[in-house]
Amino acid sequence: MYAVIEIKGKQYRVEEGDRFIIPRYKAEDGAEVKPDRVLLVGGKKLKIGTPDVKGAAVKLVVVGQQRGPKIRGFKYRPKSGWKRSWGHRDEQTVVKVEKIKA
Repeated sequence: MYAVIEIKGKQYRVEEGDRFIIPRYKAEDGAEVKPDRVLLVGGKKLKIGTPDVKGAAVKLVVVGQQRGPKIRGFKYRPKSGWKRSWGHRDEQTVVKVEKIKA
């Protein structure tokens, strides 16, 4: 069984036992996270939501927090000697799918 869920404006296709990364979610390790919406539940029978599937639930548990890869940026203006560089790393949360209820 699988489901398509939405968390913080991003959609994910998940199955039971999957681990995946979502944008930072302020929660302790082992805490339960509830997705914003369950858009689709598939398996033997496909249920498509309009926009949500009624009665469907996905139980997610926080596994840990991490930081994403470093993103480097650089700007310069030719002939003037002006340049600027910066870096950024997103905060991320790793979650595990415990159960999908249709």
